[in-house]
Amino acid sequence: MTRSDRNEATTRPRLTGETLTIQEFSQLAGNVGGYPYVKIVLDRAESVLHFIDSADGTLHVRYIACDVLGMSIDELARGLDAFNDDVYRNPDRRFYLGTLALHDRSGTGEGGRAEGPFLSLETVDVDTMSQDMLRSFYHRVRAHIDPALPLVLKPANHRQEAYVAAIPEDEIPRVLAHELYSTAAFVPLNPGEAHGRLRVFRSEEEYRADPEPLQWHDIVVMPRVPEDVPRVSGLIHTEHTTPLSHINVMATGWRIPNAVRIGAAERIEEAGLAGRWVRYRVDADAGDFRLEAAPPRHEGDRPEPAPRAERVTVDLPDLTPTPVTPLTELRAGDHVRFGTKAANLGELAHLLQHGSPRWLGFYRVPRPPRDNLLRYLARQLGLPQDADDTELADAAQRLVKEYAHVPRGIVLPFSLQQRFLDSSAELRDALDRLDTVLRDGTADTAETAGACLEAQRLIRTAPLPEPVRAEIDRALDRHLYGAAELVVRSSSNAEDLSGFSAAGLYESVAHVSGTDAVVEAVREVWASLLSPRAVQLRHQAGIPLDHCRMGVVVQEQVGATVGGVLVTCNPLSPQDFRSVYLNISPRSVTEVVTGEGAPLQYLCNTMEGGSRTVSLGTATADLDATTKQLVGRLALISRLLQSHFSPDESYAAPVDIEWAMEGDRVSLLQLRPFRTAG
Repeated sequence: MTRSDRNEATTRPRLTGETLTIQEFSQLAGNVGGYPYVKIVLDRAESVLHFIDSADGTLHVRYIACDVLGMSIDELARGLDAFNDDVYRNPDRRFYLGTLALHDRSGTGEGGRAEGPFLSLETVDVDTMSQDMLRSFYHRVRAHIDPALPLVLKPANHRQEAYVAAIPEDEIPRVLAHELYSTAAFVPLNPGEAHGRLRVFRSEEEYRADPEPLQWHDIVVMPRVPEDVPRVSGLIHTEHTTPLSHINVMATGWRIPNAVRIGAAERIEEAGLAGRWVRYRVDADAGDFRLEAAPPRHEGDRPEPAPRAERVTVDLPDLTPTPVTPLTELRAGDHVRFGTKAANLGELAHLLQHGSPRWLGFYRVPRPPRDNLLRYLARQLGLPQDADDTELADAAQRLVKEYAHVPRGIVLPFSLQQRFLDSSAELRDALDRLDTVLRDGTADTAETAGACLEAQRLIRTAPLPEPVRAEIDRALDRHLYGAAELVVRSSSNAEDLSGFSAAGLYESVAHVSGTDAVVEAVREVWASLLSPRAVQLRHQAGIPLDHCRMGVVVQEQVGATVGGVLVTCNPLSPQDFRSVYLNISPRSVTEVVTGEGAPLQYLCNTMEGGSRTVSLGTATADLDATTKQLVGRLALISRLLQSHFSPDESYAAPVDIEWAMEGDRVSLLQLRPFRTAG
């Protein structure tokens, strides 16, 4: 029997021959996301179980090739895809690969499940082990773990969950990924470090009632931080939330540390840190945040000015007289007349009908040692692995056209808003006063807020010129006839940008019917451009008031059995290029992005296929198999859309998509860049 030796240059295994104790596990363990883990390999040909020294992150495949089979790195690189297929997909494979992770879960000992410390056994998510293979693997590993240490099987994907569900739990105890996530005490949402003052609130009601407004240097601690907080220096949620809520998307754009930490408020109170200045740090791979007392950033009554935010440049709006236009006639370049949201929706509608020469972009990019990932795309599209570019592009277009849909709609251009603003001398004067205040001081003063509110009041009440109303009425009648309900949404040139998402900043009005109601909703959307918070955040980003205009999208409101938001990356693991991350609600997309409810959270692999549930949120059950299958198709479609909308030939920039499902169709409601952490 050999043991791992951290002093040796080459990783060495610990072989079977005795049981693995918790002390020996600790000697071999690496750490990821706060969990100690040990990688294992079962060599069926030699009847040997390898426990790998895992501190240096050695990959399973490299270990097998180099340490077991004696191959060189170059040999492995030349045949990597075939080697991966053999160890992960071959039904007669020699090696079973897995990971043991150490967890501590208290008070959940029902149904034979572990209570307190326990080990989980998991394969990688792309592994195609059958039910019999999983059963055999578990029992072989169980035989070499200290009997006093509980071992549970953790299915790595939905396919494995179905297999394990058919095995009696008293034979193989199990834990699902979403069960572990729901009990995780710490989830890093955005890494970073801050020096600020801790503001602890036990509820949103307590936050709303506090007479002292938040300052830029505050670090906010509360169950779920609401989406309308001003820009601050850090966030700590004391309840689970989703990385895709508006406030968490904004926090990523602000580059501030952000984490979920169960029990943080109690911990802060016990340490006497509430209301005090601290240093706060979140690391992506740490097991907890760091929080320590620190001196104030300023002395006496002279507060330090807020640091300048990252400067954002917006394209100047084109105010050339332009008619109200159907979405289907817009393309991406029309953002200067209609706003980014509308232009992206128009581009989406065009793609669904005409395709894109860039569909294959993401999969063409080399990822050493692979020249490209096109063979993986071919497999996902049901084509032979040697399919040529034409076959791949045609299959991609068929997939997108069959399952995706953009609801019909019209867009009010910037020039129509300008006609309204120019029609009222009182409104023009109010905008001039607001602009003067912004040029003379900062955007977070009471004077500025008052000027914003007055301008908003006038937008809601000033007479709308009859020609403007008539144009809206004609467009509704011509392009949205028969629609029972409409949704009226913002489309500014100062939103959906790579450096300024403006998530949740502007208004949308749903369930609208009739021209009068549409006009009132349009006023609300126009007015939202001038809310005190919107003006403040744009001012901090260096966007001048006179550079901003608001277009308005009016769309048919679609029915949905489920809706949600996805991003074409894994925000909790930025190095994961395979996964698309989805938040899903059986009620509404709004519930996902506002953070009001806890959505289901999914990861879908767009290379090898397969999916897994990260969290059930507040749902009592997972999605049915048919919906899961459609979610997988949506994930693949989103990867193709990322390719088309990529700003450069790296095809690496992820996108954020809002969507709704009904039957076997997916309505695409919004697409914008998604800014990743770091």
